[in-house]
Amino acid sequence: MTIRYGMVGGGPGAFIGAVHRMAAVLDGRFQLVAGAFSSDPAKSAEMGRELGIDPGRAYASYLEMVDREAARPKAERIQVVVIVTPNHLHYPVALSFMEAGFHIVCDKPLTTSVADAESLCRLAEERGLVFAVTHNYTGYPMVKEARERIRDGELGALRKVVVEYSQGWLSTLLEAEGQKQAEWRADPERGGASAVLGDIGSHAHSLVRYVTGLEVQRLFADLGTVVEGRHVDDDATVLLELDGGVRGVLLASQISTGERNHLRLRVYGRDGGLDWCQEDPERLRILSPDGSERILFRGAGTRSGAALGATRIPAGHPEGFIEAFANLYRSVAAAVRGRESGARTGSGAGDESSDAGFPTVRDGARGVHFIHRALESNRQGGWVDAAYTPPGSS
Repeated sequence: MTIRYGMVGGGPGAFIGAVHRMAAVLDGRFQLVAGAFSSDPAKSAEMGRELGIDPGRAYASYLEMVDREAARPKAERIQVVVIVTPNHLHYPVALSFMEAGFHIVCDKPLTTSVADAESLCRLAEERGLVFAVTHNYTGYPMVKEARERIRDGELGALRKVVVEYSQGWLSTLLEAEGQKQAEWRADPERGGASAVLGDIGSHAHSLVRYVTGLEVQRLFADLGTVVEGRHVDDDATVLLELDGGVRGVLLASQISTGERNHLRLRVYGRDGGLDWCQEDPERLRILSPDGSERILFRGAGTRSGAALGATRIPAGHPEGFIEAFANLYRSVAAAVRGRESGARTGSGAGDESSDAGFPTVRDGARGVHFIHRALESNRQGGWVDAAYTPPGSS
């Protein structure tokens, strides 16, 4: 049976809501049946009509949606709510639906404060709810292949990690032109204290943790606002000290003119290195100490079960962003079914390292903590302690 879900946000003019809807439906495991798609009731109703939603379930607000869905018979109400609002609404929306017993899929960053993130961790644990955070780049097959090769010791002891996420879409003061996506991201009240780390640096941080299995212990951040007139940071360089003294650097920039979505991860160990880029996601570059290299292609050079399980079509037929997103949704579906059948495993209460198949609420909390430690480092102008264990089961 398909899982009934509702969406908060994702109305007319939104980008990521449509991506979630495409990913959720790809494997036929989810059905969109309700939504509060906009803070404007007329726009929410308009989006509901466009998506073929029962007019009585295209709600004027998320609070109305919580009350009316919770009042429905169990066999009819939504099981999962997908949150694709501006960042400042993630916490109140998630909290309201969790208190009513609904599972959660939330866009990143999890919240705009560490205290709110920890509150959601505790509530997910107490209520036994599945909670996924859509750091979707962890769903790519070759990212999973990289992770398994590091786990298997192919690179030897890790030494250096370099992750970069460069975009150029905010290289001008786009928010002043009324562009919807730029406008709320550049507002610290809605987007959070750090625009560049909240929007794309959080993805880079997630990718490092997922692939290497290492946590940040200390960091030194330099955050800057390059475009005149902007009220939030748009460029960041963060030096990292990871577990075991592994050195790292995280670069995140939204003012790198001409760049699109250049997310690249390089990991170097004693016995070799690897290199993956999101704009060429089918390929994983394996480096040897003698300077030679091998190029592995999805479906042709993959060997890990996780990578093969995330592969959908034969090699040579490109897979990409939507499929990686859908891999997370497929794992969420399995977790929800398991939870509702009474199983405790795969609930999403733990970390990605628990092999839930998707980033969890605790992974989201780690990302929020990272952002705030980077902000503190930038204020102090030096290294800060970044070790952190969020509340909840491990």
